[in-house]
Amino acid sequence: MTLFSSSISSLERALDYSSLKQKVISQNISNADTPNYKAKDVQFGKLFEEQLSSIKAKRTNQRHFEFQTKNASPMITINRSASYNHNGNSVDVDKEMSDLATNQIYYNAVTDRISGKFESLKTVIRGGK
Repeated sequence: MTLFSSSISSLERALDYSSLKQKVISQNISNADTPNYKAKDVQFGKLFEEQLSSIKAKRTNQRHFEFQTKNASPMITINRSASYNHNGNSVDVDKEMSDLATNQIYYNAVTDRISGKFESLKTVIRGGK
């Protein structure tokens, strides 16, 4: 059951990331005309890769790779040096709309996968019926 619960936990974190990304994109779009507003972004991929590269664990043989686990969480970043509009605003509405569509596809894929996990669990509980 540990494998099943860990995959549900991973999917839950993916939904949390997608929800945060949705909020940040919505804030950016709603502030597209606000002077000196700097667009925000949610970074998770870079953190994930950094965490993956620093994995350490107990090795039973010297030839085994070293790794350890750490929890990575999404982080909101602001690029203060960018400015796309004459009023100092850095929101690119076309990019934000593209990110919104990408995030929606990601969210749908994760919810579909978590739904499949629960359907599998229901099948097991019903005895395969």
